[in-house]
Amino acid sequence: MVVSPEAQILILVGLILAVAYLGIFPTLEEKTLNRLMLIDLGLNVLALIVAKRMVLGQRRTIHAPFFETNWVVFTILCYALIEVPLFLRFAKTHGIRLDGRDDDSPE
Repeated sequence: MVVSPEAQILILVGLILAVAYLGIFPTLEEKTLNRLMLIDLGLNVLALIVAKRMVLGQRRTIHAPFFETNWVVFTILCYALIEVPLFLRFAKTHGIRLDGRDDDSPE
């Protein structure tokens, strides 16, 4: 069975985000915006490294629904589009402030 590069990248991003939001983030003792962003940056870099390895030797153009792009832009866009709703729900559930402050002061 041959899976297109687009599907491979979508599956990769879905798996990484599933591990993050079902395994890594819930087990953190200190759930703050800055800490989540740092871990997420590492996971995003991981997604880019693995995606690069997956598309080596394949066509360079990725066919998204409304445009054509390369694998880097496609991976970043997929990661962002899938993660935003997950993050907003996680932040609301765990009371994570989105203004970057970790304290409870009203300033």
